[in-house]
Amino acid sequence: MIKNIIFDFDGVLVDSEILVAKAFAKYMQNFGIEIDEKEFANFAGKKTVQVIDILSQKYSIKDQQKFFTDIMEIASNIYKKELTTVAGAYDFVSKAKLNLYIGSNSMKDRIIDGLERVELSKYFKTEQVYSFDLVEKPKPEPDIYLKAIEDNNLNKTETIIIEDSVVGVKAGVSAGVKVIGLTAGGHWHENRDDKELLDAGAFTVTNNYKKILEIIKRN
Repeated sequence: MIKNIIFDFDGVLVDSEILVAKAFAKYMQNFGIEIDEKEFANFAGKKTVQVIDILSQKYSIKDQQKFFTDIMEIASNIYKKELTTVAGAYDFVSKAKLNLYIGSNSMKDRIIDGLERVELSKYFKTEQVYSFDLVEKPKPEPDIYLKAIEDNNLNKTETIIIEDSVVGVKAGVSAGVKVIGLTAGGHWHENRDDKELLDAGAFTVTNNYKKILEIIKRN
């Protein structure tokens, strides 16, 4: 019987992956580079610095520090104006009768700020939020999830992880926990194949939070 859920944050609780993609696409226009926001779906789950490193090498952008600073400013402005919950997330969380945690590759302060913006903060205490700045290695390593499990003495067989990215699914599987792949976020455009989450190790994939409730009841 499932008693605990550990949510990824970006793309699972808040629909922010598509906003980050918008920020990158807008920034790349400064270099005369037109990139479709859908292309950034491949970077979902990665830390921003990792994405910057990849793009800097690909497009010969030399000043990575300026790249990072500019992206964070653009993303922050978009985040403040346009952040919403992933479809169905608020209703699911508000009605869940389970122990809820967050395990994310984002920084803790950003997660807490995001929770407040979408009015989910009342469902997650600060100590229930686990972020990459609390562990040695980010996803796809399992450290974030293992810390949440160990700190709260969670039984892995009574725990489910909800993820939207390959790196996140791999982290959950490496932690020894069943992972549900969720494709409800805006970055999961209609031509993107959810098979990538299954291939990464998710035991099932859905684009609907109502179906997640059904899945949990069966496990």
